[in-house]
Amino acid sequence: QVQLQESGGGSVQPGGSLRLSCAASETINSRTVIGWFRQATDKAREGLAAIDTSRGPIAYSDSVHGRVTISLDALKKTVYLQMDSLNSEDTAKYYCAAADLSAVWGPFLLLPDKYTTWGQGTQVTVSS
Repeated sequence: QVQLQESGGGSVQPGGSLRLSCAASETINSRTVIGWFRQATDKAREGLAAIDTSRGPIAYSDSVHGRVTISLDALKKTVYLQMDSLNSEDTAKYYCAAADLSAVWGPFLLLPDKYTTWGQGTQVTVSS
């Protein structure tokens, strides 16, 4: 079973950018979807974006669409989340997760419950 490790979080000022990385322990196969999620204090976990090796980016949440870009470097076994124009509402712990392609489709693409393997998360704090 693939293991995932996030990195790249930190503190940034409003309007700034960060690129988060999600390193997989093995090659991400064509039946695996990788998603990025976040969870702010006292809020539910929220799906942000998802990607698979065949189609590339397959979903973006309306809440971040236009400000984030998900990408995959298959050789490095790493999925990235580029985040721009950050604001205080983006402060949260960010996670990447893996799901089987058969479980995540249509309205389920960014549903946390459909993802079975999770990393430990990386904290992003946006503050002046």
